[in-house]
Amino acid sequence: MMMTHLAAIVAALCLFGWLGLRARKTANGIDDYMTARNSQGAGTIGLSFLASGMGAWILFAPPEVGAFVGPVALAGYAVGAALPFIVFAALGPLIRKRLPEGRSISEFADARFGPGVRRWVSLVSVLYMLCFLAAELTAIGSITGLLSDLNGQVVVIAVALTTLLYTTWGGLRASLATDRWQALLLMALLAAVLFVDWKHLPTTADSAEMPGIPFWSAVSVAVTLVLAVTAANLFHQGYWQRVWAARDNGALWRGAILGGGTTIVVVAVVGALGMSAAMAGLNLGQPPIPFFALLSEAPQWLGAVALVLAVTLVASSVDTLQNGIASLAVAEKDGLTLPVARWITVALMIPVVLVALQGASVLRLFLIADLLCATAIIPVLMGLWPRVTTVAALGGALAGLLGAILPNWVMTGSLAEALLIASFPGGAPTLAPFAGALLASGAVTLLITVASRPRLG
Repeated sequence: MMMTHLAAIVAALCLFGWLGLRARKTANGIDDYMTARNSQGAGTIGLSFLASGMGAWILFAPPEVGAFVGPVALAGYAVGAALPFIVFAALGPLIRKRLPEGRSISEFADARFGPGVRRWVSLVSVLYMLCFLAAELTAIGSITGLLSDLNGQVVVIAVALTTLLYTTWGGLRASLATDRWQALLLMALLAAVLFVDWKHLPTTADSAEMPGIPFWSAVSVAVTLVLAVTAANLFHQGYWQRVWAARDNGALWRGAILGGGTTIVVVAVVGALGMSAAMAGLNLGQPPIPFFALLSEAPQWLGAVALVLAVTLVASSVDTLQNGIASLAVAEKDGLTLPVARWITVALMIPVVLVALQGASVLRLFLIADLLCATAIIPVLMGLWPRVTTVAALGGALAGLLGAILPNWVMTGSLAEALLIASFPGGAPTLAPFAGALLASGAVTLLITVASRPRLG
């Protein structure tokens, strides 16, 4: 089977490389390279949203949530994964109107609040996307080891190099071109895995209970996931590129509905597999990996299909992140040439690949990056209200940092303990830091704005 697995991975990567390189013929100048401005219809935007957001994380997190926390939290996860697309569709037209030649949320922050807020937004965005990249590449290395005898580190490097090849050459258009096919391929592969897995799933005992935790605890987890995922994804530069790439506001809205709707279905169905595995009494592993526990009951050839599915998921998110980081770098520095933008993309991938090759868990760092996003997103988006000043936005962002630790500081009476909880030592999301960050940042921004004199003119 080793040669079968190798051939399947090589074929998938060659297909993505060919599709991406073919798209380079349409790139024209650095702005087109970064934004493909006003060129994409609703179908492409929707499939791109789906493919860009569906990383290897869906094979780990939703099944685990379904298996251990239950349907309420899983529903929150599915909504949280899709909600950012609707937010982009609602706010994107307003930001496009204000910055028709814009490229990033940091440029909007600069236009409203100046370079100080812009640098902070850019820092948070880059940190979040680098964490996302490291997580995805780490995941494909781990999945390769689980499903085959191939060296996972070799596959990490192969995926990184292949996506770099076409994203550095073709820019956003290359990413969009591969996204269309990756979205269709991942849905077909996932359907095949689901069909075979459920067919071979052991019979669920009559006495088996739906997995779950107490209702309000499940609600707390669901709300946490909605807040964390939404706040973080609003700092995802790859998604903001697609806001400006949409042909018009209608295409953006329809694309967001398509991408969000299919995302909800995919997350819910994959999570349901985790619930099925738990109810069937399968050994879920330690740490638990319900999706892969199901594969142990399926035909051996399905491992090759699942491996191609994982490569597709990782490539579709990695190429978006690579291009998003390069776009943010170009937006930060006026006058950069296209070759320099390409080399920036390559340079930023070196530390990411080195981290991924260690095989370490990045979940805790991912949650910290999510929390940083939550401290700043409300003040930035409130910039759509003309009365909000730079002082209000900066005050709100600082209040968000305090709000992330204040609830647990009050509950525990210890600042050190509150800081530890806000760093997610167990790698599990908790509601208080995210709710505190969002509420404090929004409230302080609003209070300072109301207390300030209206802007003249």
